[in-house]
Amino acid sequence: MGKNDFLTPKAIANRIKAKGLQKLRWYCQMCQKQCRDENGFKCHCMSESHQRQMEVFGQNPNRIVDGYSEEFEESFMEHLKRSHRFSRVAATVVYNEYIAERHHVHMNSTQWTTLTEFVKYLGRTGKCKVDETPKGWFMTYIDRDSETLFKEGLKNKRIKSDVAEEEKQEREIRKQIELAEQLIPFSVSANGVVPFESEQLLLPKSETFGKIAFALGLSSKPVTKEKTESSKMVFEEVETEKSGKTRTCSNSVKGNSGRSVLDDLMKEQEKAKERSNRKDYWLCEGIIVKVMSKALAQKGYYKQKGVVLKVIDRFVGEIEMLDSKHVLRVDQVELETVIPQIGGLVRIVNRAYRGSNARLVSMDTNNYYAKVQIEKGIYDGRVLQAVDYEDICKVVQVRNCRICKAYVKGFDHHCPAFGNCIGEKNHVLFMVFPVGFIIVEASYMVCSTQ
Repeated sequence: MGKNDFLTPKAIANRIKAKGLQKLRWYCQMCQKQCRDENGFKCHCMSESHQRQMEVFGQNPNRIVDGYSEEFEESFMEHLKRSHRFSRVAATVVYNEYIAERHHVHMNSTQWTTLTEFVKYLGRTGKCKVDETPKGWFMTYIDRDSETLFKEGLKNKRIKSDVAEEEKQEREIRKQIELAEQLIPFSVSANGVVPFESEQLLLPKSETFGKIAFALGLSSKPVTKEKTESSKMVFEEVETEKSGKTRTCSNSVKGNSGRSVLDDLMKEQEKAKERSNRKDYWLCEGIIVKVMSKALAQKGYYKQKGVVLKVIDRFVGEIEMLDSKHVLRVDQVELETVIPQIGGLVRIVNRAYRGSNARLVSMDTNNYYAKVQIEKGIYDGRVLQAVDYEDICKVVQVRNCRICKAYVKGFDHHCPAFGNCIGEKNHVLFMVFPVGFIIVEASYMVCSTQ
């Protein structure tokens, strides 16, 4: 075995020294020097450089120890935040990961003599949640960043608003149920008062037979049977005046308390959705708008259409003009929505169902209303009867490629040679490719014939 082979003590010591992970008691933090053994550490303490550093330390020891303590705490917390931000982990695991770095601040130069004291300090100051178990101390990082606190506040606010909305809907439903119960009339029978909560199923009489009446409900009224001489039963209109009144009253109860209450509830929900989604801003990306600013008339942009590429601060949009391809920044006050032809695709930019894509069904030019049908999403197929022109806008037409399953603007076809879709942005490049190929082939043919 050679002098500096892999398994010699010298090679092992060199590898340990290169890694920097040696015994902590042989490390001098003031000089930032790691000694290999006790003899080396003793020689270092007797050196002139170490004596000068100790003189500096003796002038103000508290300031130096506090500085090292603060640096150790910051680096330790940064490692905990980066590696175990959302998990509960053993303190020894975090410490072993921290000291794996060669140039770390050692704990023997801080105000804490043991890891347990440091963990208790983090728990007292509220920087970590610590708990002692039979397996040792465990700690959990408490995230107090401003961005995290802001997101947590938004999340709690959203949860509270959802709970308040659910409670409001429950109150509205209870209110409608109470209203329906008040609208239900009472019918006076021979034995007493029977509410119409239970529907009555009548089997009326025919020309030669009597009437069979069944009362299905909460009351304990027995089932009556009169002149039942045939097993054949036919549902017909009741000819007697009493049964006619009963049927009319029953239908009115169903119509008023069933359909009307449900319609009222749906209308109130639509109004609530309308109030919550009605905003002062309506710009969104991917719609076609018309520039109505007369200040831009001299440059030829007045009443010209463009596509909204980006929305800035909700009220300002970056518009790419369709004709000149120039990009402008225009306020939404100087813009106007564009209505496509019947059957075209539009986007609802305001009021209820904001952000949904719909298909234009018809238009009322006298009242400036449009009838649209929502496409895709949870409201797929719902028809909105009267939508203002200013609440819908034409959408930039894109097509879906069946091969790569992507939506491409100005889609032409999918090119296997390019391995991509040919659209608006790479159409010129695609045309250059076959032209260049034809020129090269023609040149090759000419040269080969000569």
